Amino acid sequence: MIMRVIFAGTPTPAVPSLRALLDSPNHDVVGVLSRPDSVSGRGKKVTRSPIALLADEHGIEVFTPRRLTDNGVNEVLDRWAPDVVAVVAYGALVPRELLDLPTHGWINLHFSLLPAWRGAAPVQAAIAAGDTSTGASTFRIEEGLDTGPVYGHVTETIKDTDTSGDLLDRLAQTGAQLLVQTLEGIASQRLSAIPQAVEGVSLAPKITVEQARIRWDLPAHIVDRRIRAYTPAPGSWTELDDARVKIGPVTPAPDEAAIAPGTLRVTKKAVFVGTSTDPVRLSWVGPPGKKQMAAADWARGARLSDGQVLV
Repeated sequence: MIMRVIFAGTPTPAVPSLRALLDSPNHDVVGVLSRPDSVSGRGKKVTRSPIALLADEHGIEVFTPRRLTDNGVNEVLDRWAPDVVAVVAYGALVPRELLDLPTHGWINLHFSLLPAWRGAAPVQAAIAAGDTSTGASTFRIEEGLDTGPVYGHVTETIKDTDTSGDLLDRLAQTGAQLLVQTLEGIASQRLSAIPQAVEGVSLAPKITVEQARIRWDLPAHIVDRRIRAYTPAPGSWTELDDARVKIGPVTPAPDEAAIAPGTLRVTKKAVFVGTSTDPVRLSWVGPPGKKQMAAADWARGARLSDGQVLV
């Protein structure tokens, strides 16, 4: 039996899951829900979401309501007549009256090992917390925030150099296969959801731009984790002479002599910044209005010198 699937997703990490369902002989993607097209720039350029673009390529109808409570949403979903709605980083809440519309409900692929890191930023939270492993989970959506019963999970090691972008790329691939296997298990009645444990719950709310500001007064290993966690989004930053500067991943440098927190040490080939413990070596920097560049090139171009301070 072929399962009729609505896919609900928006950003790039959801693309592998939609591709996997399109490639699956057991699933028929009958429609796609995605967030509305964005408008940006002086020319008011309209940009489709990555999921909407993929659906367009395959001739699949895309519906982009601002909210799932908007007029007409029920009618569209009824017309698509889904057996299940597969959700990956859709970005909107599902109202109670829609949860029971598909036969098998709304099945979400979440990038953590639930009940750990419920919320919008599980990958960033895992790296910032210093977790050594994480994963992805499939669960049935209910009214609570990521509280529904779990069908399955995959695990993934967090490398010492992983940014959230690196880790999310891997989880998007392994999670896509988990999602397909979960839907197959539900359709064949071989798979049942298990309630989440009461213990081990942690929350991962969306990271604000202000939270991504680097605190150089923290230990080097914390500075390292947080910058990797917030790379590429929302992006770590600091200020030099009242100008905002984007900062890429850093490397703790325990062999370097201590520097006061936020203070620069500039050499011909490297730029170091002090923390409350060891200095860290900068990799790349994004000066205001410019593309990212190697930290040493930035220092030469900006004529930086020892003792200048990032805040």
